[in-house]
Amino acid sequence: MADFTVEKGKRYRATITLGMLQSMASNETVAQKLTEAGFTDVSVTGSGRTRMATGQWAKDTVSGAIPQEISGISQLA
Repeated sequence: MADFTVEKGKRYRATITLGMLQSMASNETVAQKLTEAGFTDVSVTGSGRTRMATGQWAKDTVSGAIPQEISGISQLA
């Protein structure tokens, strides 16, 4: 897993690739998981295994490993 830093108050976009069983989750469920992780104003689109998510990091700036389900993460202007 690669490391990434999320900064407090910044918005991010990422592609989420879910496993076969996880792909049955609704976008609302995926958004809730991101909210629980520390994001606010979360939006999730897509269906099946591939979803696009945006959200603002609400916690203090932190670095850590990116879960394998998340790719193409970028900071939005």
